Amino acid sequence: MTTPTTPEAVCPACSAPGVGRFCANCGSVREGATCAGCETPLTPGSKFCHRCGRAASTASAVVATPARPGAATSGGISTSLPWIVAAIALVVLLAFLGGNRFNAARGSSLDAPVNALPQAGLDDRGAATPGAPGEAAIRGPDISGLSPQERADRLFNRVMTLNSQGKTDSVQFFAPMAIEAYRLLSPLDADQRYDMGQIAEVAGALPLASAQADTILQKNPTHLLGLILSARLAALKNDTAARRAYEARLLAAFTSESAKRLPEYLRHDNDITSAIAIARRTAGRTE
Repeated sequence: MTTPTTPEAVCPACSAPGVGRFCANCGSVREGATCAGCETPLTPGSKFCHRCGRAASTASAVVATPARPGAATSGGISTSLPWIVAAIALVVLLAFLGGNRFNAARGSSLDAPVNALPQAGLDDRGAATPGAPGEAAIRGPDISGLSPQERADRLFNRVMTLNSQGKTDSVQFFAPMAIEAYRLLSPLDADQRYDMGQIAEVAGALPLASAQADTILQKNPTHLLGLILSARLAALKNDTAARRAYEARLLAAFTSESAKRLPEYLRHDNDITSAIAIARRTAGRTE
């Protein structure tokens, strides 16, 4: 007598066959799964919660039904590994900075080269300083006094610089660290959410980026940065109608919102200027 088997379904994200609530190949949601953070039902094919931005794969090891022995477990681990590495890296960083501050308080100026070790992704310590002989050539700047916001800013700048240089692998390495650094700043304001959304955007985590844009617009439906981020994400999804709708809202809100001279508007003036120019060109072609 043949034992009936559960028919395999195709993953909506990578088309791999299998069963269960999560894909054993890419970790995307199949169906019937909820977010482990906010318990929102997850959309099939997504890798992040559209409401809170949490990685969907964080629950895969608990709720997924494996298509074959060991398949779902390995898929969940490989999908969540970058976030686990990011969390560990940040814990080590905070512990190191705390140790630096303790050592600096009890040591002398002779301790400076020891207390100023390089931190990957945060600065360029370890590189020789032109014209500086001896110890000064490798000492570099000390970041032990940086605030959580300053550390997040450093990682944001690193990710965006690497992206502009086309270094995709490095972007994927540093992006989880940068996103985790911003999560430690919670509750986030609109400026921080826009930066976090940009990091997620260039890293390909579009649901997480959309969650930041949606949250900005929930608090202020005419916020320029929320509209700009939403329009860019719509373009990446090839959703022309949504992109034009966001750009129309951006043009309509530009004058009144610019008059507020919010700190985030001043900080991201180049982004706003560029987005307005694109929106006006698009509007001109459709009129």
